Amino acid sequence: MDADQRKLLSILSHAAIFLSWSIISFGIPVVIFLTAKDPAVKENARESLNFHVNIYVYAAIIFLLSFVVIGLFLAPVLALAALIMPIIAIVRTAENPNVPYRYPFVFRIF
Repeated sequence: MDADQRKLLSILSHAAIFLSWSIISFGIPVVIFLTAKDPAVKENARESLNFHVNIYVYAAIIFLLSFVVIGLFLAPVLALAALIMPIIAIVRTAENPNVPYRYPFVFRIF
């Protein structure tokens, strides 16, 4: 796999979070993970999937906490993290597509 294709697929897997209200956002990294042969691309897709799952779990927890008002203060923090962290991942992946980006504060499930 050439560097441009590696960069494109890695960036696409991280950018999929911006389609977060559709199944496509989770499907894009899954398809990339299952079809890519390149280890860096697979690792970026895996990280993106972990980030997706973490965001959804955190959103569910914040929703439940909103009934006791704490979640109302945490929701903007989660929204900012869901916006800023993938942008950082895209920039870092574009700078060096050979090194997979690792999201901070993410529990690795996959």
